[in-house]
Parts: sequence; structure tokens; C-alpha cells
Amino acid sequence: MGKLFGTDGVRGVANTELTGELSYQLGRAGAYVLTKEKKHAPRILVAMDTRISGDMLESALVAGICAVGAHAVLAGVLPTPAVAYLVRQYRLDAGVVISASHNPVEYNGIKFFNEQGYKLSDALEEEIEEIVLSRTEVLPCPTGSAIGTKSYAEEALDDYIAFLRNTTNERFEGIKIALDCANGAAYKAAPIAMLDLGAQLCIIHNGPDGTNINEKCGSTHMEDLAALVKENGADIGFAFDGDADRCLAMDENGHLIDGDKILAICGCDMKQRNALHKNTIVGTVMSNLGLSIMGRENEISVLQANVGDRYVLESMLANGYNLGGEQSGHIIFLDHNSTGDGILTAIQILSVMKRSGKKASELGKIMEVMPQILVNARVNNARKNAYMEVPEIKAAIEALQEKFSADGRVLIRTSGTEPLVRVMIEGKDQEAMEREAKKLAAFIEDKLQ
Repeated sequence: MGKLFGTDGVRGVANTELTGELSYQLGRAGAYVLTKEKKHAPRILVAMDTRISGDMLESALVAGICAVGAHAVLAGVLPTPAVAYLVRQYRLDAGVVISASHNPVEYNGIKFFNEQGYKLSDALEEEIEEIVLSRTEVLPCPTGSAIGTKSYAEEALDDYIAFLRNTTNERFEGIKIALDCANGAAYKAAPIAMLDLGAQLCIIHNGPDGTNINEKCGSTHMEDLAALVKENGADIGFAFDGDADRCLAMDENGHLIDGDKILAICGCDMKQRNALHKNTIVGTVMSNLGLSIMGRENEISVLQANVGDRYVLESMLANGYNLGGEQSGHIIFLDHNSTGDGILTAIQILSVMKRSGKKASELGKIMEVMPQILVNARVNNARKNAYMEVPEIKAAIEALQEKFSADGRVLIRTSGTEPLVRVMIEGKDQEAMEREAKKLAAFIEDKLQ
């Protein structure tokens, strides 16, 4: 049996891998699994990003939802975090987003949220997957008036923007902001929210045509934003990804403020306001060493979850923390929303600027980014997870960890989707790190063919 769900829903090339038929089956199975305990006819919110394949997949997905007697509430183009929020706000039974996030236009994806606005557990995804792939479970096939219907959430965008405005007590008059909306789901919500809060804007890549989402723009291509900031004398710039659950920033000099720095900036501000629960930030094993050093200097604990926002969230929920995220800009402010929210992240950074009176470049100095070197070892896929079982590899890794233990660290991890073992070294001597990382990667490749 194959596997449908990856680290963030089901993704694939639209119309070949993620087909209309698969979307229909996911709609049926997802609606059934998420709402089978309900005593009423369930209602499920459906939104999408700006990809040309969204209409096709939405039609099939909605047909699947209605086929099991659930009602689809269509919200149109919305950021992913808007669905997480609106499912709770509208007291709906589940939510679905049709998006492939930062991936190119030919891809699309389907991800589900439960009634509390959280992404699904592995167990629920496996249950949906089992129904779709095995087709052994007989799903409800209501007839007559019991068949599901579709309706439209016409105020969804306005309600989400109102929520964003209410996440801060600050006004942004006097701040000039550059925005890169990635020709994606943020193209309306981000500018309107910022203008409502009093900011002055200059904007690029906010003219989606269905085919230009993430095309050399957004949080994976920051060059245009850096140029926009400097050309317009902006105080700060923000770039989102296609579904606007990520945000990266650019200071007034065109220098990157990545997710780790955002965590540091917002974490220190929250601690000063006694708003940081247990004085703890949840990062990942890939968070820069500089974040941990910042934490020690400011009496903030920095924990490391596995890579992936779902694992960050799991740690936050299990332990009562309210700030976490990834270097990629997927930041979770759990006091406000149940998933990463790019526009919310931008608003929180702007609020820190306003409260502190500091420039973005000054805020960025809270953390020194330590150089990181990442080298991939291409290996036999069947053996990639057994690298520590090879005595010579284990010894080589331990020797390297000892070598960099004083002022750095060595992290070895496998790719979840490719036949790769990733060698990451972090420290101060970039030349030595690069040399040693390449040496170890070549050694691992040789031993795991």
C-alpha cells in the first residue's frame, strides 16, 4: 500500500498525482472520519490558494464531502491560517485547505483541520488514508434530502482580517512596510490588514493569475523584497509563501530576519511583558545555535522539537508553551492561532518595533546567526536510516561531534522523502566546517551504497 499523507497533508502534481478522483475520495473519507461521531449534519469549511488547479480540485473535494451527507462551506481564496481560525470562530466541524504552500504552480495539496483548528494527528491521517487506498470500509451514501449541500462564507476574508487587527493594541502609523505576497493567498488579506492598522505600504507580487504563485517570489526568493525595501526606504519588509502560513522579514538595510530571529525578537518581547509561558521558546533540531545562545543570555529556555511545524505544535500543546516555530518562518503564536500564520507574524514583529522604538536592524541584533553548513550524502534508500548501525560511520560522527563540541554542533538526520543523509555542522570556522562536512558526507556515501 502506498502512502498519501506527507509532513503537511497530501501533495502532488495536480491532475496526474493529485487527481480529481483522489480529491473526491479524500473529501468523502476526510468528511466521514472527522465528523462520524456528530449527531448533526456536519459543516466543513473549504478554502484554497491561487493556483489554477484549485477550482478543479475544489469541485471534486466538495462533491466528496456532500456525498457522505456533510455540508461544504466555501470560503474561496484564503490563507491557510484563516481556515484554522474560522473553523473555531464559525463553530464548524472541520476545515480543508487546497494548497501546496511554497511549491511551484504545477503542484497542489489537500490538508485537513479538525474542529479546534489543529492539523490532524498521524492516527487520523492514517484512518483517512486507509479508507481511500483500501476502499474496504463502506461509507455512508445518503439519498434525497440527506445529501450534503454547499454554501458560501462571503464574510470569511473580512472576519479573518478583523481577527488579525485584534491581535495587537498598536497602530503602525509612521512605519513604511514592503510586502511580497508571493502571488498567493495573502494578496488581499495582508495589504488590507496592514492598511487598516495605519501602515504605509509598497507591494510586489500581489497580482495572482493562477500560474505565477511562488514564481521567483515570496519567502523562498527574497531578492525582490530586499531590492524593494532599499529602493523605497522601507522600515521593514515581509515575504509570505503561497498559502501565507510562513513569513520571513527583511530589515531596512535589506538583511534577512529568518524564523529563528523572529522567535528571538518576539520571545524576548513576550518575556519582558510576562507573556511568554514558562519563559520557553520551542524551535527544532535545525534551529540555529545562535537561538540557544540568545536564550541563555536572556534566561529563556529554547527547546528543540523534530523538524516540522506539527512537532513544534505537539510540544507546545503538551507542555503549555505559547511560542514556537521554524527557521523557515513558520511561527506559531498559540495565544492567537492554532497554526503558523504569516500575516499574524508580521503584525507581531511590527508591534515589537512600535513598542520598543527600535529599527528592524536593531531588533535583529538580539541574536547572532552562527554559520551552518549542510551537505547531503546520497545513499541507498533502504539503508539510510541505519547509518548509526555501521560502526565506522558511528565512530566518524562521534569524532566530529567531539571536534566541534566547544563552540558548535554536528547534526545528522535523514531525509523523509529522498535517499539522503544530511550532514549539518554549525560553528564559527566556516572553512573547517565545510571541509569536515564534505568529508563525512563522502564517507557515509561510500559506506551506504
